[in-house]
Amino acid sequence: MPDHLLIYCTCPDQDSARAIANHLVDQGLAACVNILPGVHSVYRWAGKRETAQEHLLVIKTRPDAYGRLEQAIVDQHPYELPEIIAVPITQGLAAYLAWIDDNVTNENK
Repeated sequence: MPDHLLIYCTCPDQDSARAIANHLVDQGLAACVNILPGVHSVYRWAGKRETAQEHLLVIKTRPDAYGRLEQAIVDQHPYELPEIIAVPITQGLAAYLAWIDDNVTNENK
């Protein structure tokens, strides 16, 4: 199991992206959330091709926080089915990875 994760999550607008990002950091579920505006998404929904302008959240966390982080996104997200995709971080600057550790609350603390 990796020690750190990147989570990708798209949001329909800046307000929902900021609200989710702030909540995740404030609750110690993420060390950092980048909000990338201007993502043009093309996807299939309810049998039709759709397009949307979205904001992409790039969330840095640890696997032990993933379940709580996922639930927090589901609880706050305006989409019926939010995109929540976790990618393992296999390499990174040791000091940065330690910073993630220091800023994500351990469930057992």
